[in-house]
Amino acid sequence: MNTLPEDPMILFSFINTKLRDNYASLDALCDDMHISKADLVAKLGSAGFEYNPSQNKFW
Repeated sequence: MNTLPEDPMILFSFINTKLRDNYASLDALCDDMHISKADLVAKLGSAGFEYNPSQNKFW
């Protein structure tokens, strides 16, 4: 995850923007960006964010 922002709030904004503008799902984003979905969900989860697949965003 070294190409992603380290700060959880910036990461939250970055990922949600990518999901909104470019990807139909978190799986598609992770596959395309070659990042671990589990690591991303854990990092954002530790900051209190949860992925909502029906809205395709973290909240």
